[in-house]
Amino acid sequence: MFFAPSAFNRTSSYGSAPYVNKAVHVESDESSVTLSLDVPGLSKAQLTIAIEDDVVRIESKADAPRSFKAAYRIATNIDATASQAKLEDGVLTLKLNKAVPVNRETLITIN
Repeated sequence: MFFAPSAFNRTSSYGSAPYVNKAVHVESDESSVTLSLDVPGLSKAQLTIAIEDDVVRIESKADAPRSFKAAYRIATNIDATASQAKLEDGVLTLKLNKAVPVNRETLITIN
């Protein structure tokens, strides 16, 4: 499993040599977190992005010209259905919408 402790630190692997790449730009506001990272030489068809709770995993497919793996832990859970990804000029930009906490409180009537 590939994992980084926060969105500001990323461990990646190109080919067989792992390294730490600080070329990730992070912006956050009250409703979303935006990650921008360099993935030169990869097309959108060669990348997979998976979101589970507060972890985002980005990985190149087997047929890609280079190997890429990265994982980010975001400080809040992510609403994957409302999030977006865009790839332009070798820069992958992920706009990750923060999940709205669900109020599970139920009020009952006193008889």
